Amino acid sequence: MTGLERKVRPCLWFETGGVKAAEFYVSLLPDSRIDAVFEHGNATDPMVVEYTLGGAPMMHLTAGPMYKQTPAASISVLTKDQAETDRLWQALLEGGGKESRCGWLADRFGVSWQIVPEKMVRLFHDTDQVAAARARAAMLEMRKIDIAAIEAAFAG
Repeated sequence: MTGLERKVRPCLWFETGGVKAAEFYVSLLPDSRIDAVFEHGNATDPMVVEYTLGGAPMMHLTAGPMYKQTPAASISVLTKDQAETDRLWQALLEGGGKESRCGWLADRFGVSWQIVPEKMVRLFHDTDQVAAARARAAMLEMRKIDIAAIEAAFAG
């Protein structure tokens, strides 16, 4: 499937290595694959890669140093449990990634990610807003999200 069959897809700009980043990303999540690569005359660092990441269409454009990655655009992944949260967090930090706060990090390519446990989202939207506020306050003190600590804060 190429981009012509997809109405909407985010595109991330890379100075170099957009295909390498996409290959790494598709290794992290099920229902992920490289869909198309367009070289545009540079076989060593192709210009465009279209891929599916966790079922979502994505695109990388490798086009030089005019623009840099920014946390203003991030890839957000909902995780099922602490094991998946830990696995993705560690994989994305390998090779030079940097932790941030509240479940955010930047990978070695400079792309920002939000690793968000589903349980945390459910607790934040609970009808008990006092408990939800305690859970949110606990999250604000974290780097990688600790689901058990969020649950404990929610419980009071």
